[in-house]
Amino acid sequence: MRNILVIGAGRSAVTLIKYLLDNSNEHNWFVTVADFSENLAKQAVHGHINGSAIFFDVMDDNQRVSEISNADIVISMLPASMHVTVAKDCVRLKKNLVTASYVSDDIAELDNSAKKSGVLLLNEIGVDPGIDHMSAMAVIDNIKDNGGVLTSFKSFCGGLIHPDYDDNPWKYKFTWNPRNVVLAGQGIARYIEQGSHKYLPYNNLFERTDIISVLDAGEFEGYANRDSLIYKKAYGIDNIPNLYRGTLRKLGYSKAWNVFVQLGLTNDSFKIKASETISNREFINMFLPYSNVYSVEEKLCKQFNLKLDSAIFTKIEWLGMFDDSVIGIKDASPAQLLEAILAKKWILDAEDKDMLVMQHQFKFSLGGKNKALNSSLLVFGEDSRNTAMAKTVGLPVAIATKLILNGDIISKGVRIPISKDIYIPVLRELKENGIAFVEELV
Repeated sequence: MRNILVIGAGRSAVTLIKYLLDNSNEHNWFVTVADFSENLAKQAVHGHINGSAIFFDVMDDNQRVSEISNADIVISMLPASMHVTVAKDCVRLKKNLVTASYVSDDIAELDNSAKKSGVLLLNEIGVDPGIDHMSAMAVIDNIKDNGGVLTSFKSFCGGLIHPDYDDNPWKYKFTWNPRNVVLAGQGIARYIEQGSHKYLPYNNLFERTDIISVLDAGEFEGYANRDSLIYKKAYGIDNIPNLYRGTLRKLGYSKAWNVFVQLGLTNDSFKIKASETISNREFINMFLPYSNVYSVEEKLCKQFNLKLDSAIFTKIEWLGMFDDSVIGIKDASPAQLLEAILAKKWILDAEDKDMLVMQHQFKFSLGGKNKALNSSLLVFGEDSRNTAMAKTVGLPVAIATKLILNGDIISKGVRIPISKDIYIPVLRELKENGIAFVEELV
């Protein structure tokens, strides 16, 4: 049997592990699921005859080397910062590695040594990054292959709550890492518009949004991702005059979230003194001016020109920001305290379903005519465990793993899925599993 080592059994690995186990008899696989929580690993394996669940400490050098040595291929679903530790062992032990995370500088530095070892380190093969790469390249390559010239590429993606379950004023719940949501967009957003480089600082990010209509899902607002420029080289579109990537949220989200940004509640650069003792109300009041006349609520409204019955204030109040309950986190940054408050209100209930929304917008010239094409994706989750996010992250990872084991992907070094040998078969099988883009000329 060929041994597959999956490191990490968290929320994003649910569909991945199920796919590997469901196909294990046909392909003669044995799947070892390794996690710091052995119980979590056992839940994922669910007693399958071709699977085992083990306690795994990625920082235990002996255990890590032993498990990787026994594997034919390794899948890392660890936090992105931990991939490089596993990747270095994979290169040294000549084991292929698959991850869903962005290529870090540390991973990129392993390219030459991976090639020398005859090893593939395939990264960014989840949903975003992953399905976004593959679906975009399928259209871009098709335009080029038919003699067209791409003049504009915009891409948006969002992990959101299913419309039937958006039962709060934000119309949002956590479907992915909460910390990433709180810290989203920090830094400078970079994109290209009409041939000019544009820069959007974090303090203005949520004030400048686009309205995006996606199939039958309705309208969304999109705000700019941190750096769209990196896709010029990756996608082979160096001379494109318009390039923009953004994140999708339901209408009204950005204006309310911007209040937290402007106050400084999303700041992660310092710790709040005695943070374990402060309440929600004390927390937000720390970032408002002193007044012996106005209440915390009134001060917030005065600072942002809000009314107590406005949609923005209603969203903030619903989160419990003015409650007297103690947050209870020691040595916490403002961002960490905000995350803790949000986690109590934005958690997926057991019966909740999520939704993954993606849309690419292409403009191109072909045969002397200007054309526009939207390529859109909607994926719905089944429940709070079998989510759309888990499906769209896990399935591409699983399919790519199968293709590597079967010898259908033979390239070496550090790669992302932007070449036809990877994206064509992966997209084909994703379509067979109900993950398919709808293309519309607009």
